[in-house]
Amino acid sequence: MSTYMIARVMISFSWIYHGLFPKLFHVAPLEKAMTASIGLSEAASLWITRSAGVGEIVFGCCLFIFYKKCWLIYLNIIALFALLLFVTILYPIVLIEAFNPVTTNLSVIALSFVLLNELKDKK
Repeated sequence: MSTYMIARVMISFSWIYHGLFPKLFHVAPLEKAMTASIGLSEAASLWITRSAGVGEIVFGCCLFIFYKKCWLIYLNIIALFALLLFVTILYPIVLIEAFNPVTTNLSVIALSFVLLNELKDKK
């Protein structure tokens, strides 16, 4: 399997997995806590969490299908930095937990740059 295929699959997988399991299949308590931390009701937090899950799955599928669109990969990088910033500001305790967004987001961002580099080399 080529480097760009590994990066493509893992970036897409990360978005799809994080949309499906901690937001739709089983809403993780941490997901509820983060949306509730901005003052939303439990019902609103659940709706936003589930909507975000659907959005992440759609985005992951788009990244898998349209992986040659550099603007989409840059959007991925921006979104991952924005989500990391969101957690840093609103729920910073998460940053020192196991399997936290620092390690997850920065790893996927690094894979995004690998994919961009591979795409530039293919042109």
